[in-house]
Amino acid sequence: MVTMRDDRKYPLLAQVPLTVSPFVSLPTAATLPYTYKTMPSTLPPSVSGVTGANNADQKPKYVVAPSGHAAHPSDIVASCEALRSHIAATQEKSERVLREMEERIRAKELAEKRRVAPGWLDSEARLLQPERRPGSGLGEMGDGEAEAEVAGLVAEMSIQGGGGRGVISEMAVDQGEELDRAFGGR
Repeated sequence: MVTMRDDRKYPLLAQVPLTVSPFVSLPTAATLPYTYKTMPSTLPPSVSGVTGANNADQKPKYVVAPSGHAAHPSDIVASCEALRSHIAATQEKSERVLREMEERIRAKELAEKRRVAPGWLDSEARLLQPERRPGSGLGEMGDGEAEAEVAGLVAEMSIQGGGGRGVISEMAVDQGEELDRAFGGR
């Protein structure tokens, strides 16, 4: 058993016995290459940008990120404001592009509608009414005569349709006349 010889410096270590193990080899001195250069006694300036306040006009950069970048709080606030203005400008530009695209789509749809129905969107008349032919005779009669004429035409068409359907149509015309008489019609 080997003990430490210098009992005065480390009295606790002197109490620990040292054993030599055949499985443990002590490290050997490393041989240095001939191109080895010694380290300088002073450190070069930092490449990460962390520097002290050398000039009176520079602010001390005491906020240090884990990456090693350092900055003054006012620099950080200015950077955030620049980022905010950049984001606002980008958003405004994208909204303008979106509005222009929607306007182009509306213009294409309007052109397609005008191609399908020219003149429809250009006038304020939105209700389509069929034009009456001058020789049809319905426009020259009174209201009661016109309704009787229409009822007669419907009855003729349903009778000419043939079979049992003609009977049902005549009954419908007769029921319509009965309803007119019951509720104050002609």
